Amino acid sequence: MTEGTMKPGWRKVKFGDVVRLSKARSQDPLADGIERYVGLEHLEPGDLRIRSWGSVADGVTFTSVFQPGQVLFGKRRAYQRKVAVADFSGVCSGDIYVLETKDAQVLLPELLPFICQTDAFFDHAVGTSAGSLSPRTNWTSLADFEFVLPPVAVQKKCVALLQAIEGLRVELSNAFNAAWSLRLSAYQNLMFHDWPDEAPAHWKRSTIGKSLRISNSLRKPISADIRAKMQGEFPYYGPTGRLDSINEYRLDGKYVLLGEDGDHFLKYKTWSMTQLIVGKANVNNHAHVIQGSETCSTDWFFHFYRHKDVREFLTKQGAGRLKLKKGDLERMPILVPPLAEQVEIVTHIQECVASTEGIKARMAAVSDFLRIAREEVVRGEANV
Repeated sequence: MTEGTMKPGWRKVKFGDVVRLSKARSQDPLADGIERYVGLEHLEPGDLRIRSWGSVADGVTFTSVFQPGQVLFGKRRAYQRKVAVADFSGVCSGDIYVLETKDAQVLLPELLPFICQTDAFFDHAVGTSAGSLSPRTNWTSLADFEFVLPPVAVQKKCVALLQAIEGLRVELSNAFNAAWSLRLSAYQNLMFHDWPDEAPAHWKRSTIGKSLRISNSLRKPISADIRAKMQGEFPYYGPTGRLDSINEYRLDGKYVLLGEDGDHFLKYKTWSMTQLIVGKANVNNHAHVIQGSETCSTDWFFHFYRHKDVREFLTKQGAGRLKLKKGDLERMPILVPPLAEQVEIVTHIQECVASTEGIKARMAAVSDFLRIAREEVVRGEANV
C-alpha cells in the first residue's frame, strides 16, 4: 500500500521509529529484589501469556530486566514465533528482546504485541536472521521492518477487537484443556482401571492374539495393471498415517491399522500410530491389520490402545532397531469387558473425543480470524 492510497491519518512507519529496545540490566537480580526469570523455554508459540518461569534464587546468569506491559520477543530461532506480554517483573535470557513503545501517544503499548505476532513481522525476523544451527535476528534488522500505523483512535478500536478475539481464543484453549483432561480421565477410569490389579473382576484379562483377528488374509495384493485405476479411489494408509501413492494391498471392512515401525513408537504414544478405518481402503505392508471378533469389538481395541504406551512390548532387532512384530502384537495384553459394556464405554469415550475435536476446530477458526485481523492492521486494511 502506497502513501497515496492509505486512509486519512494512516502512515507507513519503520518498527524502530515507534518501538525501542529496552537496555535495562541487573547485575545482581536477587539483590535487586527480582524473583523470577524467563528463558525461551518459558515462552509458548502463539501464546501472549507467560505461564511458566524460573526462580532467580535457584541461580541464573540472565541480566536483561523486563517490567509488566513490556513485550518479550524470542530473537533466536524466530520461526518458533515466541512473543509474550509480561505481567510481572523479572530478568530474561539474552536471546529475548525486551520491547516497548517509544511514545504511547503514537503507538499504543497494547497494540505492539499483536504487531509482533503478524506473519509479516515474523517473516522479516526470520529473513534477517543469521547463523545455521541457531539463527538469530538483530535489532538493527528488526528496526527496519515497515508497517502501516493507524491513528491512535483507530488503534484503540483495533486493540479492542484483537483483545476480544484473543480472549475468546484463550477461553477456548482453557475449555479444550478441561475437555482433554476429562477425556484422559475417561480413558483411565472407564477402560484401564489401573489394570490389571484394579480392573472389574468380570472383565477378561486376555491378549490381542486371543481376542482379535490379526490376519494378512484380509489383504488382497494390488497388481500393477489396476494400481493406476485405483489411485485416489480409496484412501491409502501406512503405519504413520495417510499416504499419497498406492503400492501394496487393499482391504474392505472395519479394522484398525497399527504401525509396526518401532522408530515411530519411540517418539509417540500408540494413539498417534493407531487408525480406525471403516469401509474400503488401501494399506501398505508396514502396518498390522486388526479386526474385531465375537467377544472384542474393533472400536474397543482402537480406544483401548489409542492411549496406551506400547514401548514396553517392543523388542530389539539388528542394530538397536525396534519393531513391533506380529508375535509381539499377539502377546500384548488387553482387558475385555462384556460386549454390552464395551458399547457403553466406547460411546462415552467417543462423546469425549467429539467434544475435544469440536473445541479444537473452533480454536483453529478463531486463530485464523485473529491472524487475518492482525495482518489487516499492519497492511492498513483494517475496517474498524
